[in-house]
Amino acid sequence: MTTITSFFQRGISALLLLTAAGSATAQPSGKPAGHRILNPAGLFNPNPYGFSHVSVVPPGKSLVFVAGQGGELEDGTLQNDFRLQLKQVFSNLRTALAAAGAGLNDVVKLTTLVTDHNEEKLKILVEECRLAWPDGNYPVNTLIPVPRLALDGMLIEIDATAIK
Repeated sequence: MTTITSFFQRGISALLLLTAAGSATAQPSGKPAGHRILNPAGLFNPNPYGFSHVSVVPPGKSLVFVAGQGGELEDGTLQNDFRLQLKQVFSNLRTALAAAGAGLNDVVKLTTLVTDHNEEKLKILVEECRLAWPDGNYPVNTLIPVPRLALDGMLIEIDATAIK
């Protein structure tokens, strides 16, 4: 049985929870048995926006779902530069993945949203991906150009699915 739960508020793509091993028994809170939600130190508090940063789903190989990470610093501020935001996105992804005992090398799927996408932004994205995965073993990635993201000044957002 597959159970999908998604959280959305204020147009923020939040966290997609997918349990794909055996049947999932819902706990009174609505979470599948054994499911953990993590909001690690080092990332801004997502609760006011109706989502969590990380979801770990058992049994067997665990799937780790990381909500879309923007270039927000821990205090929630954004720099007004695409490359600097992208570097912070990868830092935020590392922080979120580490809270679940995973890292960038465990990522199997990314979804990348870029405002006002162009070739220069694509070039920067590729350069930063090469730095993040120097061995060239890149995860699957869907890049979606968008006119706007959740917060004013947000230029890029990436969500990740990892295994561990």
